[in-house]
Amino acid sequence: MKTFDDRTRIGRIRPMATIADVARLAGVSSSTVSYVLSGKRPISAATRARVERAIHELGFSPHAGARALATNRTNVLGLVVPLRALESNPATVMEVVAGVLAAAREHGDDVLVLTDEDAADVHRLAAGSRVDALVLMDVERHDPRLPVLAALRQPAILVGVPADSQGLSCVDLDFAAAGRLAVRHLTEHGHERIALLGSGEAAVTRGASYAVRIIEGFREEAGRLGVRHTVVPLEDSYPAAATALARARTEVDGPTALVVHNEGALPAVLTALAREGLRVPEDVSVLAVAPARRAEHLSVPLTVIDIPSVEIGRTAVAMAVDRQERSVPAETRLLAPQLVEHGSCAAPPAP
Repeated sequence: MKTFDDRTRIGRIRPMATIADVARLAGVSSSTVSYVLSGKRPISAATRARVERAIHELGFSPHAGARALATNRTNVLGLVVPLRALESNPATVMEVVAGVLAAAREHGDDVLVLTDEDAADVHRLAAGSRVDALVLMDVERHDPRLPVLAALRQPAILVGVPADSQGLSCVDLDFAAAGRLAVRHLTEHGHERIALLGSGEAAVTRGASYAVRIIEGFREEAGRLGVRHTVVPLEDSYPAAATALARARTEVDGPTALVVHNEGALPAVLTALAREGLRVPEDVSVLAVAPARRAEHLSVPLTVIDIPSVEIGRTAVAMAVDRQERSVPAETRLLAPQLVEHGSCAAPPAP
């Protein structure tokens, strides 16, 4: 095996290129190179192409700290993903994260992930000027972190809609509209007794935005249409699913249709129904509110109101960029719910 001594290796090391080297090769001034890197001033396409070609040929990489000082940007996006969110909705949360990562990469940003939900931790992340903007997941209706975020210089994007956004931008599926759509779809099939098996008790009790808003929409539409209905919290296990079904059956005298808004419990619900000898959709209709890919690969493919998780993540990054670079005012973007039919909803069985 051929080896090289230290002197040989050192002799082959290429000196680190500087902005002056790039400027000399491109035939422009050093300030022009800086403007191409920072984007602070418009540069002609031809000049930009020469500078970028010189950067590539020399293998020039501007020091991140120097670039941050020059542009007042770190090119880092802070993403706050509390562990409780990963535990309760892992598939949805990871798809949102994937959307954030993909969009940030396209914009040339890195992503710094924080898994703590404490307001002080969020403040330390932003106050140290380590991030240009924040995306906050698992937002509650009365979220204690919002006053801290509203006081920061960096823009913050909420994945969820609190009762008072305090001047912050929000993006999410329109869960209230999803609840209304679920009721309408089932009543169009002729159902008059419907149960919503929703998020777990802990999410509902602390006022998780997604959990509360779908309940509000469901109850509103069921009341408007005169449908007998109930809402039962649902945990991620077969015993919990069996208990939730028994409670729903008691409260509405045997529901003929179920809306399930707990992606982790979908297999358990189908198992509980099967063990009771109930067929989907012949004996009971089931409509899921979950990422579409999650619902279509179950033992019984379920009609689903899709949670467009990846799109939500990408939209959050786009909103952060708009707030940073174009000073776009705070706004709330609610994505309209879309129903994907897989045949798990039908007319109720004859009495």
